[in-house]
Amino acid sequence: MKQALIVLSELVAEGVIEDYAIGGAMGATFYLEPVVTMDLDVFVLFKDNASLVPLQPIYEALKKRGYGPDEQMPECINIDGTPVQFLPVYNKLLEEALSNAVSFDYDGVQARVLPGEYLAAISVQTGRAKDKLRVLAFLAWDGFDTKRFTEICKAHGLQFTLEDGK
Repeated sequence: MKQALIVLSELVAEGVIEDYAIGGAMGATFYLEPVVTMDLDVFVLFKDNASLVPLQPIYEALKKRGYGPDEQMPECINIDGTPVQFLPVYNKLLEEALSNAVSFDYDGVQARVLPGEYLAAISVQTGRAKDKLRVLAFLAWDGFDTKRFTEICKAHGLQFTLEDGK
């Protein structure tokens, strides 16, 4: 994953993407107990979202570096053994989450990660069973700001009750 983070920083420095942050299960592992996940979900923000194919500049920049689709997960780009799925920021919740991203040191490299309260809110919005379990894990975490999570959910029209996690 370290090389993927280096490449992400290069893409920002070159202006291919404006900003990025790690989300999904891998993002959650920066806060919670590690879980099995097959890929690194990276939410990306572009300066100009007018393109019908917003990820094309990323794919072209990575191809020049010798990176291509992952054999097992063709929706991902394999960056030195790490399958990376690029996801455009597509709604206000993700925009807000990305603007509040937190920096972590990962083996000497900066990793931008969506805050836990936003990861939980995105999980509520996604609504899959595994996402509901992730919300419950965040609610059980001592460092989780339940009030902030509730405010984020309310601001984005999301509701989560403990019954949702069953």
